[in-house]
Amino acid sequence: MNTYAISYTYSAQTAADRDTVRPTHVEFLKERFNEGRLLISGPVDSGAGALLVISATDEADALALMDEDPFAKAGLITERGIRRWDVFFGKDKL
Repeated sequence: MNTYAISYTYSAQTAADRDTVRPTHVEFLKERFNEGRLLISGPVDSGAGALLVISATDEADALALMDEDPFAKAGLITERGIRRWDVFFGKDKL
């Protein structure tokens, strides 16, 4: 498995909708964490976005997994980026 860092950017205009969808988004993330696919995640820049570290076979697998995120399904992610991350130090902590 490979490690991918996925970044989300949100628009201030979607804040109310994100609040509505957040419980199902959090449940989705908890399930992925319990499966070992989501390694670590959280909001960045005071909630203007998020960073998620995913375990996946390849980039397509990582993106397909995150396409199922309720925030993605509801169109609440303004921009999504992905980078393969070859963790060197601290891999044992993930």
